[in-house]
Amino acid sequence: MYHVTSQDGTKIAFDRVGHGPPVIIVSGLLCDRSKTQELAEQLAQSFTVINFDRRGRGDSSDTDPYTVEREIEDIAALIKEVGGTASIYGHSSGAGLALNAAASGLAMTKLVLHEPPYGSDDEESQRSSRELAESVKAALSEGKRVDAITLFMTASGMPDEAIEDIRTDPTMLAIAPTMVYDHEVMGDFERGGTIPLELVKTIRIPTLVIAGGASPDFFRDAATRIAEILPQGKLIILDGQDHGASAEVVAPVVSAFFNDA
Repeated sequence: MYHVTSQDGTKIAFDRVGHGPPVIIVSGLLCDRSKTQELAEQLAQSFTVINFDRRGRGDSSDTDPYTVEREIEDIAALIKEVGGTASIYGHSSGAGLALNAAASGLAMTKLVLHEPPYGSDDEESQRSSRELAESVKAALSEGKRVDAITLFMTASGMPDEAIEDIRTDPTMLAIAPTMVYDHEVMGDFERGGTIPLELVKTIRIPTLVIAGGASPDFFRDAATRIAEILPQGKLIILDGQDHGASAEVVAPVVSAFFNDA
């Protein structure tokens, strides 16, 4: 394990595996770097992979107040650590963070956005996203981590048995306060979780957008729309896969895209 220091003094913990062009993995809500370790090891066959704990998670520290810009600065510090440029893979809300980082002008070679969970533009979808984000924030402000996890997972359609496993997991409970960060990243408070169209249009690097054929429709709808808006966008649907697609399926697709000249 290594650390870099972000601009605000936050210590960002990361593992470095493999050899080759640098790739940074950005994980999603309630994830630390252990959740993306298998993907990192698969990609390490062709790349130097940086698998890190986002601020407030795992072995990384945190600094108040939270802003999306500070998380972008964390990625900037990691890019500097690997030589000044890197390709980025982001999953779920981590894809939303990677999108924001790319739009900010960080030195990225290529970008992969794997099922960023943006909702549709209709009023009901926006209202639901805002209400969920506010409910999670309120629960966490009262120290009710179990309630926050339950609220989010129930809204996501997860079975009760799976929710019970997560809400009693000490690692998940430790990470729970960062759930608000992901709601901020996805624009749930500000935009009701809609696609940040103007940001997407500014991303000029080659970008692959991935969605699963067995995922809920809104994932594929968002992925398709983002790929169409991106100046250099490409869409791939992983047949039979859902939001938790295995590393064995994802890694070859990502590797092929990053290796394609």
